[in-house]
Amino acid sequence: MGEFELIERYFKRPAQQAAVGIGDDCAVWTPRPGYQLAFSADMLVEGRHFLSTVSPRSLGHKALAVNLSDLAACGATPRAFLLSLSLPRADEDWLSGFSQGLFALADANGCELIGGDTTRGPLNIAITVMGETPHGQSVLRSTAQTGDDIYVSGHLGDARLALEVFRGHLSVPQAVFDLARARLETPTPRMALGTSLRGVATAMADVSDGLLGDLGHLLKASGVGAQLNLPALSQLMLTRHAWDCPREWLLRCVLSGGDDYELVFTAPPASQHAVEAAALGSGTPITRIGRITPGSGLVLMDDNGDVVQHDYRSFDHFA
Repeated sequence: MGEFELIERYFKRPAQQAAVGIGDDCAVWTPRPGYQLAFSADMLVEGRHFLSTVSPRSLGHKALAVNLSDLAACGATPRAFLLSLSLPRADEDWLSGFSQGLFALADANGCELIGGDTTRGPLNIAITVMGETPHGQSVLRSTAQTGDDIYVSGHLGDARLALEVFRGHLSVPQAVFDLARARLETPTPRMALGTSLRGVATAMADVSDGLLGDLGHLLKASGVGAQLNLPALSQLMLTRHAWDCPREWLLRCVLSGGDDYELVFTAPPASQHAVEAAALGSGTPITRIGRITPGSGLVLMDDNGDVVQHDYRSFDHFA
């Protein structure tokens, strides 16, 4: 099977929203009046971002999910994406499963594939996604304010837990591993919550490389600091009640785990009811984990309000 037959069989669809889709030198998109376009790109490399044991369908889902999560973090609605795919060979079973997982999530979010590229080489998946927000309503990292509450969506740490089991560093019951593995391999981008927080959240980021790192980027961009509440953080792991998780591992996974694809965001205390309404309306659990402080840096506070010293670090591709 050649390159163009591969595209035709597994990835080409009639254009729905694009003026010109797959099959020309460029895709063509017409922005809606009164909207701005938001773009993000992510690359997934075998052995670095995913294991060879992941199913093709799950990988197709995750490849798009990690990009949609970036759109959610700025309150954007997904519209279209480009896919660049490097494959060691044209494996029809793999391509069928991958494209099914990819398009299932794309269709659920009204996001169409409009172009890209394929080549032979090590397995590598690169997606550029495009969304839109009403003019001037994108939620940025750089606009958190002193006194804001800090919230996080969903659950943190389970994806890292699965990775540590894969690495042989931890042993957990099979049911715990299955749940954690699902969180690692098929994350849920928080699209409905992201758009519901437009005009409510003061700043927002997605948690892809670990809470400490991604919240740290938000703090640096906004020129503020933060205090985080350890008792609240210790409740964030989905699997925490299903096994006797050592507290040290729990906090390490929650704070520096990565691959969660949840949203961390800030909002003034006066907006608490609006935040709760956005969470309820989008069917997404949220937890208030701390507050924005003057100055810079991030500190962890225990049950007694004392500062906790730690050495947790988030994922860095080049560290």
